[in-house]
Amino acid sequence: MPIFEYTCRACSRQFELIVRTGDTPACPACGGGDLEKMISLFAVDSSSSRSLALNSARKRNAKVTRDKAQADYEYVRNHEH
Repeated sequence: MPIFEYTCRACSRQFELIVRTGDTPACPACGGGDLEKMISLFAVDSSSSRSLALNSARKRNAKVTRDKAQADYEYVRNHEH
């Protein structure tokens, strides 16, 4: 059974699914069926592909870190005595 990568056109979530022949995949977040099959790079391994993947992960993590710092700041500001 192959694993495919998809992006949901309705909610923009990216995910992987094991898809059996004849199955129609749906987005696990919103249940939508309007999916775009992505090109998987699992077989590609080079310094440039690793660098691109690392930079992409850093960008995603930077937003999470900023959001978490903002939430911590607001918690401390609202709960100081």
